[in-house]
Amino acid sequence: NDRYLDNIDGRRSRTGCIFLLVLAAIVAIAILFFWLRKPAADKPELDAGDVVARPAEVDARPAPRPAVVPVNDPGLRLLEEAREAQARTDLLAAREAGWRVLDESVDEAARQAAEQLLGEVNIRLVMEPWPMPEKIDYTIRSGDTLAVLARRNNTTVDLLQRSNRIQGHVIRVGDRIRILQGEFSIEVNKTRNDLVLRLNDRFFKRYRVGTGEFQRTPVGDFKITDRIAQPTWWRQDGKAVPYGTTNNVLGTHWLSIDVPGYGIHGTWEPESIGYQMSAGCVRMLNDEVEELYTLVPVGVRVVITE
Repeated sequence: NDRYLDNIDGRRSRTGCIFLLVLAAIVAIAILFFWLRKPAADKPELDAGDVVARPAEVDARPAPRPAVVPVNDPGLRLLEEAREAQARTDLLAAREAGWRVLDESVDEAARQAAEQLLGEVNIRLVMEPWPMPEKIDYTIRSGDTLAVLARRNNTTVDLLQRSNRIQGHVIRVGDRIRILQGEFSIEVNKTRNDLVLRLNDRFFKRYRVGTGEFQRTPVGDFKITDRIAQPTWWRQDGKAVPYGTTNNVLGTHWLSIDVPGYGIHGTWEPESIGYQMSAGCVRMLNDEVEELYTLVPVGVRVVITE
């Protein structure tokens, strides 16, 4: 019996110890919790060497609110339709869906993606022998030349060659070609430093450009008056700087407007694109100004805005 009682007393002692340990742990956790929640005023002062953001260094402006897109905005659905059509090379369907994004959506991300897609699709449609509503099928007749056909249809020899895969200037009676008959227009915005190309007043492609330092690029309604590949640059002192010379700033192509000395041209300084750094002309990357040169004939309208 004494041994039995000793066992009971031992178990009671161990149970009591465990209870005390658990109680002590709970008390310690409670003390730590309340200490962490003490007001800032109760905390010790910072030492002089501690780094802390002063009130003046904190940006008090409210964070910008994300653009609110209506639940029924069709932008993402139409953009997906455009991408699917582009993937299966149904370029006209892709173009139509892309245009609908621009017409119907207020989602800026969807609109930017649609512009990117439209630029790719439109270049393929126009630069390759794809059928499209803006093109006619034409059979070469006696007396036709590429220059005559370009002038008659308000297009360029370069585009006739490129879109019909014609090498050189020789065409033969009876040959079938496709001719673009749409009307291009150009809009340059000096604040955004971009150039928007339109075909029949519909979005065609957006390009980043450089414009004039100190607002030197003229503002107004102009037109293309000349087109020159591999241009010579004429300095203000009247000296000619031939194409290919390091000091020739015009890049690979030049499109003059009806303001003496001003135009759209390429550049050997791609880092200047997107900035107001030129002497007044509109600068483009060389491969992009070559693309624009291929598309737009003399007479195309150019609107430059602030």
